[in-house]
Amino acid sequence: MSEPAISLRGLSKAYAGGKQALKGIDLDIPRGSIFGLLGPNGAGKSTTINILAGLVNKSAGSARIWGFDIDEHPRNAKASIGIVPQELVFDAFFTPFETLELQAGLFGVPKARRRTMELLRAVRLDDKAHVYSRTLSGGMKRRLLVAKALVHNPPVLVLDEPTAGVDIELRQLLWDYVRDLHSMGTTIVLTTHYLEEAESLCDRIAIINHGEVVANDLTSILLGTTGDKVLEVVVDRDLAAIPPALSGCKAIELQGPRTLVITYDKRHNNAGAVLAMMAAAGLGVIEVSTREADLEDVFLELTSGPKIQNAAA
Repeated sequence: MSEPAISLRGLSKAYAGGKQALKGIDLDIPRGSIFGLLGPNGAGKSTTINILAGLVNKSAGSARIWGFDIDEHPRNAKASIGIVPQELVFDAFFTPFETLELQAGLFGVPKARRRTMELLRAVRLDDKAHVYSRTLSGGMKRRLLVAKALVHNPPVLVLDEPTAGVDIELRQLLWDYVRDLHSMGTTIVLTTHYLEEAESLCDRIAIINHGEVVANDLTSILLGTTGDKVLEVVVDRDLAAIPPALSGCKAIELQGPRTLVITYDKRHNNAGAVLAMMAAAGLGVIEVSTREADLEDVFLELTSGPKIQNAAA
């Protein structure tokens, strides 16, 4: 089907006191994608997720999950989505097995179709199936939340900051499992502050800022929207300050006595011109390395505005 996994039209939310968390956003999340929903704290990401989860009432607009309007067909909409919240919320006195069985019952999954041990094995908690959940480590509790979100086999899985505060090994385990789910057809929606994760995992990214969608495109295209390029140059002598002759660049930072990190707009400048400016300033170049803009550069440009300043100022 061509209908999006999630479709939002004019979605708005105003809280008591007048705070406008969402300002009429339009957003389509394609079926079968790994979709990044990014934004600074307070941008409206959690409000959007909570509306989809049925935890927050929208003020205006519409939201459809897997073709079901959340107002007209709330049961079908909720059955079509699994949400892994940022907070570690579950009954500490239930075992992981009991937690998943209870959740499956709440979604009306018949006992013959429940996959409790299968899910626990998938998140490597089968050996902890019958211990109290309060005894699990933080990483294990987060894995349990992933399994809990999947008990009703939803076609859409939302991961809200799933790797916040977890170690590298668990992060890798979680992403391997997410890739497996995606390969089986599950649509993944990811919010994260680890932008390198979004860059490597997501095939499409939307950025929300102040309750509005400020970008929504393929990750590869989004990365090409900024003209910034970074040049790291090691020079032949110690510098006490940045030479004034380099002031034409977008940003310059002195990292150590001999290393200059220079940001320039490749649409109006090039590495050769930057190096020529350095030669004019009497600097000899020992070593040069470059990198293109990454998702962090794009994110900051779209959510912070032009905040980069020349360090020589």
